[in-house]
Amino acid sequence: MAKLTNEEIIATLKEMTILEINDLVKAIEEEFGVTAAVAAAPVAVVADEAAPAGPTEVTIVLKEVGPTKIAVIKAIKEACGLDLMGAKKIVDGCAPGTPSVIKENVKVEEADKIKEAIHAAGAVVEYK
Repeated sequence: MAKLTNEEIIATLKEMTILEINDLVKAIEEEFGVTAAVAAAPVAVVADEAAPAGPTEVTIVLKEVGPTKIAVIKAIKEACGLDLMGAKKIVDGCAPGTPSVIKENVKVEEADKIKEAIHAAGAVVEYK
């Protein structure tokens, strides 16, 4: 049997009805052990990746200091590059129902590191 070119295959498909093309797809699936649905899955993944994942910058807020106030002050000082008095002012400014801003307009990756360090000290941190 002679090998068909892509143009010949496309020309043949143009002449077929939808039902004939559907039967052809089923026959190809059976012959080669594949599923036509698998080819459509990567397209959906690409569309999801193109969608915005969320904000690129956030504000880190200290919601609760927790039981280890000194450890939280040290964690804020080290994570944000503040002096001791600046870190203490942030912690002292946090009261129940009144969160205190730790750092504004921070890249999400950096914010995650800061949040992890302060959370490890026993405080509750969130993004705005």
